[in-house]
Amino acid sequence: MPDDSIFPQLGPAQSAIMPKPRTMASAATVAPTTAFTRFTGATPITTITPPVNGYHQLTFVFTTATAGHLGTGGNIATAWTSIADRPITLHYDPRTALYYVNTIGAS
Repeated sequence: MPDDSIFPQLGPAQSAIMPKPRTMASAATVAPTTAFTRFTGATPITTITPPVNGYHQLTFVFTTATAGHLGTGGNIATAWTSIADRPITLHYDPRTALYYVNTIGAS
């Protein structure tokens, strides 16, 4: 269940008193609580539990390059294949209740 009281933890500007970014094992459903989260493991993520009710952005970094790290079937609009240690940003649209992947292409 979303917790709007943690909304400041999801903002782009973070102070030293804010929780540090977390590292989590990838799973079919994940529940990030900070704006930046690192994931280990090879299980594709298909559902993200929204940490707040409104629009927000989350940044994920996968520590291994495994095909299908973000999959459809839950609340992720399009599948995405990870690149190790390359951040991706997801935008949550509360109208559709879906996360949209915004990636930076390989250089």
